Amino acid sequence: MDKKDLKIVYMGTPDFAVEPLKVLHENGFNIVGVITMPDKPAGRGHKIQYSPVKNYALEQGLRLLQPEKLKDEQFVEELRSLQADLQIVVAFRMLPEVVWAMPKLGTFNLHASLLPQYRGAAPINWAVINGEKETGVTTFFLTHEIDTGKIIQQEKEPILDTDNAGTIHDKLMYKGSALILETVNAIIAGTVKAKPQEELYQSESELKPAPKIFKETCKIDFNKPSREIHNLVRGLSPYPAAWCSLNTGKEILATKIYETETIESVHQLQPGSISTDNKKRLDIATSNGFLRIKELQIPGKKRLPIEDFLRGFKLEEGMRFE
Repeated sequence: MDKKDLKIVYMGTPDFAVEPLKVLHENGFNIVGVITMPDKPAGRGHKIQYSPVKNYALEQGLRLLQPEKLKDEQFVEELRSLQADLQIVVAFRMLPEVVWAMPKLGTFNLHASLLPQYRGAAPINWAVINGEKETGVTTFFLTHEIDTGKIIQQEKEPILDTDNAGTIHDKLMYKGSALILETVNAIIAGTVKAKPQEELYQSESELKPAPKIFKETCKIDFNKPSREIHNLVRGLSPYPAAWCSLNTGKEILATKIYETETIESVHQLQPGSISTDNKKRLDIATSNGFLRIKELQIPGKKRLPIEDFLRGFKLEEGMRFE
């Protein structure tokens, strides 16, 4: 089969899903439909905002579908009318069987981890939070259980000490785009030998999950070791960001922390205590040393490097982070 004869339906919503769609389109694949989330109001003015995938599809004149419900009969019939040979899913939502089982060549997903590890909604965040030295991208065929289908291909990506969730997101976005291209070409060539994930582990206890991130997930506990807190900050930066409370004695300021360094040191301070020169350095005591703050944000202010923050905010004796 020639790639122009292969009819593809592509499903995705955020920025992460735009680059793979762009790569497929620019390489001459026949994308007969793009499916993305319905428009939603956003921001203070509640203006209708298009998803990044919708914006790209409109720019390129690709046929667009935005179903409220994926089991809706009208949508299913419209999807069936596209007569897709293959469906590709990147950062979308869980599909019903009536949708993912429709194409004769199946439906495959791009996942931002080395499956079977880090199944779930936030694989990039959790890999960094857990201090992993390596992650990657996986293409796999969809089945009933989320993120459990047979693996088609994988590519590894190192996690450097200087990386955070944002940098890994971008690296995997481009690596994943190339992997999707390879996967589609392998499907066309008939060379795919999909591997059951069960062959890659002995017990479910070996698997690390990647559940959705909630506000409480992002709360810093200064009773923990510096490295563990540092990894939490990295794994949540730039979004949604780790946070803690700055207790000034007069008010409690919810403070987002974006960049840190670890300092291992023996001290007698209570975790959360502040050590600062009020000029260029802000260290917070942890269970085994200090967390040096490089960038933060307090309510009503911009995200600032620590030097700029200390220039406008004096930390006084008795203040602490909680």
